[in-house]
Amino acid sequence: MRVAFLAASVLLFALIGLTASQVLKSVDSARLGGADSDTSNWLMYGRTYDDHRFSPLKQINEQTIGQVGLMWSRELGTTRGLQATPLVENGVIYTTGSWSVVYALDAKTGNVRWMYDPAVPRTRALFICCDVVNRGVALYRGKVYVGTLDGVLLALDSANGAVKWRYAATTPDYGIGASSPAVAGATVYIGDLSGRLHAVDVVGSRGQRD
Repeated sequence: MRVAFLAASVLLFALIGLTASQVLKSVDSARLGGADSDTSNWLMYGRTYDDHRFSPLKQINEQTIGQVGLMWSRELGTTRGLQATPLVENGVIYTTGSWSVVYALDAKTGNVRWMYDPAVPRTRALFICCDVVNRGVALYRGKVYVGTLDGVLLALDSANGAVKWRYAATTPDYGIGASSPAVAGATVYIGDLSGRLHAVDVVGSRGQRD
């Protein structure tokens, strides 16, 4: 039930974002820091930096939950596991499927705006403990950040999915798709399957492994 409520809340955020009277602004540190007051978008994995995933929307509650129905559905072309939390920004849903494939979907119609497949070698399935899942993306200044199962942090153009830069965060033995990236202070943070934390400058030119 919690999963269904989260999915419905994210979609409702997206649809409200389509009609909100606001100037479209890039996701920056100020917007991420003020995400709790942004009722039109879902900008981070846990919605806010405290990671509670709390939705302030009132439209879905104990009295109205029975009225929630399907508006559209979208198959992601896989029977493997799906574990990403979709992000929503100005009417676009950003999410990932299996094998670290990234999707940008129109929140109103479900149509795919763009899709990016990092072409992770399918033989990697032999070395992954918990299926070839991906936990999702991060948004910052017009880019979509995603970690891949073969150890690469990618920055994609949020408008079309083009690769802006790639950073080999770790070896293929320790893929980083099992955790969702997070951005703070113009640095992208992501963990790998060995438990190490990687900190990468948002321009992709510098990285640090802790």
